[in-house]
Amino acid sequence: MREWFTIEEINKAAKAIIARTATHPRVGIILGSGLGGLADAVENPDSIPFSEIPFWASSTVQGHVGRLVIGSLEEKPVMVMQGRIHYYEGYSMHQVTLPIRVMQMMGIQYLIVTNAAGAINPGFRPGDVMLINDHINLMGMNGLNPLRGPNLVEFGERFPDMSRAYDRDLLALARTVAAENKVSIQEGVYVGLAGPTFETPADLRFLKIIGADAVGMSTVPEVTVAVHGKTRVLGISGISNAANLDGSTVTTHEEVLEAGKILVPKMTTIIRGVLEKL
Repeated sequence: MREWFTIEEINKAAKAIIARTATHPRVGIILGSGLGGLADAVENPDSIPFSEIPFWASSTVQGHVGRLVIGSLEEKPVMVMQGRIHYYEGYSMHQVTLPIRVMQMMGIQYLIVTNAAGAINPGFRPGDVMLINDHINLMGMNGLNPLRGPNLVEFGERFPDMSRAYDRDLLALARTVAAENKVSIQEGVYVGLAGPTFETPADLRFLKIIGADAVGMSTVPEVTVAVHGKTRVLGISGISNAANLDGSTVTTHEEVLEAGKILVPKMTTIIRGVLEKL
């Protein structure tokens, strides 16, 4: 398990990708559980399995294909991660977030990060789309912060401000696109946990008290590193299951993947619309 990576190693991974595509991506997109179908919309794609990129960890989770798709979407050059790496798979936080560093090394200016999330807010329903307007970094508060270790001054300062982690202009664009396309959206706070267990009802009641609307096992580390490197972020959660505050239901990964079938068209509409307006 790697604790951190050097600038030289990040650059080596970036060069390996650059050597296999003529596209110079400016937007990175990370697709969460069950949401990988959006990668099929990329035009003139170059596909690279994660396993063929130096230092890049491989995804082991069902619903995460584990490859880069580089090409064009709404006439914008994009690099799409069809699947992601999670801390609970046994990787370090630096391995989980290496893709963000590589994107930054390649000159990517925007990051659109998606995930499948469980509802905490009782008003949310499976199939809802939630724009993330803030997050709670419970992983980082407990010491699992991807910025731990030597600060890479080439990307950002030692103590980055996180008060506007989710870019307000991109949020406004997403709201406009949703309204124009009659896609109903929610907005709220995402809380990131380490996983891989789903939450107990008591966990969810606690998370509700501290201000979370949806919960998942990803996104926050990636956004933290993106903000450190001055990459502008749009976060979108697909709500895959209803709030289980009283323990009356059982949550499964199959349920999460099934919800993705409903969510992909909605999230594709929003992402494509935002890309068009960038």
